[in-house]
Amino acid sequence: MQEKSVLELRGICKYFPGVKALENVDFTLREGEIHALMGENGAGKSTLIKVLTGVYEKDGGEIFVKGHQGAVAIRSPQDAQNIGISTVYQEITLCPNLTVAENMYIGRTKGAMTNWRKMNQGAAKLLHALGIPATPTQQLGTCSIAVQQMVAIARAVDMDCKGLILDEPTSSLTVQEVDKLFEMMRMLRDQGISLIYISHKMDEIFEICDEISVLRDGKLVMTKPAAETNMGELITAMVG
Repeated sequence: MQEKSVLELRGICKYFPGVKALENVDFTLREGEIHALMGENGAGKSTLIKVLTGVYEKDGGEIFVKGHQGAVAIRSPQDAQNIGISTVYQEITLCPNLTVAENMYIGRTKGAMTNWRKMNQGAAKLLHALGIPATPTQQLGTCSIAVQQMVAIARAVDMDCKGLILDEPTSSLTVQEVDKLFEMMRMLRDQGISLIYISHKMDEIFEICDEISVLRDGKLVMTKPAAETNMGELITAMVG
């Protein structure tokens, strides 16, 4: 792997009957970077993320992750989570009927053996550190969508996340909520956490991202620092 790389995808291929969904795609995510993944609908973004998170098994290529010798095998979402790759989707996948703390630690406690006080204390510390306006004992469903997304991000961070994928996270947020989310993303970047950001909103891409990669028809057609490109070039790369 290259120095400072957290994640490297080399020559990734994925085929469906009659369709080359991904063809020899290379992608590098560096430490402390917010990297935009862009492309029109059907360009291959979702397929690439599903390969990376173990929903689909790749048909070719290799994946390398910092801290692991050689290429890694990601055959399930649990495999991805175990090596530090987490995803926060547009649709919140947590449990609104449980508390904020329970959602942050769900799957990592042992039922009746749960130390509720310790769990709430840990959640409170993380919420404070990330500036999330919620309390550990608050029912998640009473929080705004923005706060629920932040809780999902906090859960990923607390699970030793190396690469965090945010899939259209601002689609249901107000301008003020987007600002709060971006503040949190910058804080995570400054702490060395790397993020893959997927959005169709180009103004957001140039505001928050350091690097931009564009897929078109299942192929990588551009990777550039955000400061070295512009909206016109980005649109041309996306549509051809």
